[in-house]
Amino acid sequence: MFRQPTSTRLVFSLRLMLVLCATALGLVGVAYERSQATAQRQVPRATPEGPDTREKPIPHEAGNATAGRDVFRFETFGNEGFWTDAVRLPKGVKDAKLTPVQALKAGLSVDVEALDSATQQAVAAELKTDLSPKNAPMLNDPKTTMKLLEANAVIGMVAKDSDGDGVINLSKGDKVGASCALCHTITDKSVFDLPNGGSIGRRLDGRAVHTINLGAIFAMADNSRALYPVLQLSLKANGDKTLGRAPKGLTEKSSEKEVDAYLSNPAFYPVGMFDDSFDGNGDPMHNSPLFRQDLAFPYGSEGTIAKLDNFSNLVYTGLFDQTMLTTPGGRAFLHKLGGAAGDEIADDYVKILQDTGVKNYPYVKAMAHPMPGSEEAPLGVRVDNTKLLDMNAYLDSLPAPAGVDGNRQAMARGRQLFRTVGCTGCHNVDQSKFVPPFIVPMKTVFPGDNPTVLAQRMPPLNPVLNTVDNIFDDKMAVVNASLRGEQRGLALPLLLDLARKPVFLHDNSVPTLDNLLNPSRGPMAPHPFYLSDAAQRADMAEFLRSLDTNSSRRTRAESSHSDQQQSNFPLWTGFFAVAAGMIWLKVRK
Repeated sequence: MFRQPTSTRLVFSLRLMLVLCATALGLVGVAYERSQATAQRQVPRATPEGPDTREKPIPHEAGNATAGRDVFRFETFGNEGFWTDAVRLPKGVKDAKLTPVQALKAGLSVDVEALDSATQQAVAAELKTDLSPKNAPMLNDPKTTMKLLEANAVIGMVAKDSDGDGVINLSKGDKVGASCALCHTITDKSVFDLPNGGSIGRRLDGRAVHTINLGAIFAMADNSRALYPVLQLSLKANGDKTLGRAPKGLTEKSSEKEVDAYLSNPAFYPVGMFDDSFDGNGDPMHNSPLFRQDLAFPYGSEGTIAKLDNFSNLVYTGLFDQTMLTTPGGRAFLHKLGGAAGDEIADDYVKILQDTGVKNYPYVKAMAHPMPGSEEAPLGVRVDNTKLLDMNAYLDSLPAPAGVDGNRQAMARGRQLFRTVGCTGCHNVDQSKFVPPFIVPMKTVFPGDNPTVLAQRMPPLNPVLNTVDNIFDDKMAVVNASLRGEQRGLALPLLLDLARKPVFLHDNSVPTLDNLLNPSRGPMAPHPFYLSDAAQRADMAEFLRSLDTNSSRRTRAESSHSDQQQSNFPLWTGFFAVAAGMIWLKVRK
């Protein structure tokens, strides 16, 4: 065989090495791009403006917003029977001789536009005094409270002309029910504002009521035992164990006094919270806003419900008339949630209603649904669907309040931090967009989550889980997104009206925005996403308080494209090297 000269072999080897290196670089670049694309498909990627997710919220139908306003404010679908005849709240209010001043201290608010001109003037005059019984006799008179109720001026407590005589008179048998406005309407405080209490003015619907003491209000009822399904219980099916803030749970044998002691204790039932799940756990959650519900999804902090009207239907047919839980549909739902524990709640509740003389229930006016147990009718019934869709439209249309116009430089710095330190892995910068619709896994938002299995359940429901010595996950122990096939975790909230919030996280566990972002809470605490620098925390808080649905239209610094350029670097470098190598070989040849 012919043998090449040494110099020729060296040149050929160099050429071959160059081609191989160039090809390798190109393949590495292609592999890098493909691996990046795969990673992005598997996990939502944080972008400077929000999580890169293709998930979209399930849209809900909307009816007539004008009609929906009346549904939101005054519709009870018959629950006045539950609150008046079962819980007997009006009787308790009367027996307690509750005055308007005391009602304001409990966080109830008054719609000034529901008062006649003479009452408006009398109230305005007394509000200029020290509010003592001597100087403000009307506002310290229990009879005035009853008149305010009869005028439908106490927001969320709806008086009905039950006897149909054309006049609302509670002393003659007319009744009082509850509407959504109780926890989701404040006033503009144009007449009066009691610090840490209620106010008097024109209605501002959709705003979360942060200062209402629902526990104390419920404890005032003459038969608070009728609220048994939403109390913190100790059930035999659970080995007499209990979940909640109180060290000991209630039972079907607990007295009215014992139930009132639980409800009226703010350590067990904190101000601004409502226990909205009949799971036997003491897990009240902080009231949330109901404006711009076209941007929200899913519904409930645990993300259980996919459509707004379905969420409202469950409130009306279950929470606002808990006697529905004793019906076949209600029992089936309780069994689905808790198995033997759910059965025990229903059986105990029937005994309590019998012992306390409650009759002729359930009270809610609803129709049997063709798909009982579905999200559309978890308890087998559904109230007037037209009214639910009308309320959808009204809640969609309610504007979010304007953010605080604070220090512009601090807001800009806070915004840049929000875009760069990881917040956009879950939250959008632009609050005019719908919230990212995915469920954040419990372990992600709460690294200290180390649950034990309390009970097994039929799929798609996950087992009943609880992390001992922490109440954060109690809300999701029984009722969670697994009801619709999702994972146990939290739905993302609207980042709006944050300047008014007195506490943070659904369990009221964080007192301020600075505390929320402070690493002193520890790496295993709920929402452990921190800024170690106090000045940065202040900037971030300033930015968060400024958020509204128009805030992203303000002047902002644009992010650089360096990340995108860097991510493309390996691919074009490889192909450039291949091309250069081929050209060099061509020239040499």
